[in-house]
Amino acid sequence: MIVEPTPLEGLLIIEPKCHKDDRGFFMESYHEDRYRESGINEKFVQGNHSRSKKNNLRGMHFQVKHPQAQIVTVMRGCIFDVCVDLRQNSPTFGEWFGAELNDDGPRQIYMAAGFAHGFCVLSDLADLHYKVDQFYNPADEGGLLWNDPYIDIHWPVNDPLVSMRDNGFPLFKDLQL
Repeated sequence: MIVEPTPLEGLLIIEPKCHKDDRGFFMESYHEDRYRESGINEKFVQGNHSRSKKNNLRGMHFQVKHPQAQIVTVMRGCIFDVCVDLRQNSPTFGEWFGAELNDDGPRQIYMAAGFAHGFCVLSDLADLHYKVDQFYNPADEGGLLWNDPYIDIHWPVNDPLVSMRDNGFPLFKDLQL
């Protein structure tokens, strides 16, 4: 597999080895030894599946007291995936990184614990799979407003579909981390 660092430490783009032919493809979406060799040492305890329609924007989500490391894989469709560094001692605190992920590759994003995560759907439909290293706790949910002008994420959609909950998240300057 190919592992590419991003400008944000703890955030990696992963391209698992993909064996393609005229029938389709096969890939290992996770192999503990290979991921450990790349510095990904978390024990992943939960898998999540998300389905969203075109122009849907979900985010920016995080767990407050028990931050989750994640590996995000697009199983079907195409998204623009975004991570914002919320680690207060990080030199890139408050910075964001985005990348297109799709099912024709596929590529993954690994984020260490301490990032807010969100995405918008560019295809008609998108299915995502998340591996996380902490169990989800609804009482520990946090969020950052997806269009916070301080963070200034350059989303590739003009009029996204955003839930009332996600539209009500605080600005970066008002986060209680």
